[in-house]
Amino acid sequence: MNEITYQFEYDQRIRCAFIGAGGHSYRNVYPTFQYAPVDLVAVCDAQADRAAAYARTFGAGAGYDDHRAMLAAERPEAVFIVTSYDERGRVQATVLALDCLAAGAHVWMEKPTAASVAEVRGLIEAADAAGRYVMTGLKKIFTPAMTKAKSIIEREEFGGVASITVRYPQALPDQDGKRDPRRMIGFLDHIYHPAAVLNHLGGMITRFGYEQDPVGGGSVATLRFESGAVGSLHLAAGAAATSPLERVEVVGRGANLVIDNGVELTYYRPGARLGYGRAASYLVDDEVAPLTWRPEFSLGQLYNKNLFYLGYVPEVLHFCEAVRSGTAPTRGTLEQSLAIMHLYDAYRLTPPGRTVDLPVG
Repeated sequence: MNEITYQFEYDQRIRCAFIGAGGHSYRNVYPTFQYAPVDLVAVCDAQADRAAAYARTFGAGAGYDDHRAMLAAERPEAVFIVTSYDERGRVQATVLALDCLAAGAHVWMEKPTAASVAEVRGLIEAADAAGRYVMTGLKKIFTPAMTKAKSIIEREEFGGVASITVRYPQALPDQDGKRDPRRMIGFLDHIYHPAAVLNHLGGMITRFGYEQDPVGGGSVATLRFESGAVGSLHLAAGAAATSPLERVEVVGRGANLVIDNGVELTYYRPGARLGYGRAASYLVDDEVAPLTWRPEFSLGQLYNKNLFYLGYVPEVLHFCEAVRSGTAPTRGTLEQSLAIMHLYDAYRLTPPGRTVDLPVG
């Protein structure tokens, strides 16, 4: 995705509606439509005045406070859903997505997809029955750095994936807290990010175990993937707010790559030789020297917008292309959400110090 088409340049656009008028969607989702083939016809929110305000701001023709009335009146081809949790800690978007599917619309929904494995399976069945797509906004696997990393590890020179390490700041409640869906909201909301990366780069996780720190709820998990690769997920609760948020490292055979803070990618290429005890310089030949990519953050370029380097525009374009072409999405799929929920259940149901096979429950 090197050249972007602006919304007004598309000859045909998808008739879309939007459920949700909150701060996250205002900052990060509605603005992506400037670069996507979206014809936003209506906005719905429980607060009618907010729906009307968002409709005016983002060019929709109507605002609603009842999503069923909106679906019946507007008959959108696709619906975007960005909502929150109910008082029980359940994901509001799950039921809303079912209603949209029943109305004949494709669905893009912000993560988390649901609060249980059973609910994701219900969405899979409903989407299949309706002949429509449901895609979840797994933005981390749509970033330019992650897209490049995926292409690198698939090269023959990388030698396959031997191990993966992901560091992400997130706390896990204690054993009593893990039984309360309301106390698990923060964990459910954020586990989708590192879990999506692990699934995208390593495939299915088949074995899991973790230890938890007694201070801030941080943890370190060890993982085995279906491919045979191993990995770790360090949920670094307690890290400073000024610290780089995350780090991803993938090791192959004589090669590895690192993504720091989601934007800086370094590929340590295979072939370099630094003889122990005899090498007078750490510099290696240009053909095998590490490669580093980072944005320059100076020019008013699209790639310097967080909508692009955080993955928001790429994921919306992926969904729109699926709807327009009639070809199912390959990222952000319900099957990927199901794999993430199996990992969520592993944390929820497994006490520290025990190793289990996935899925558990």
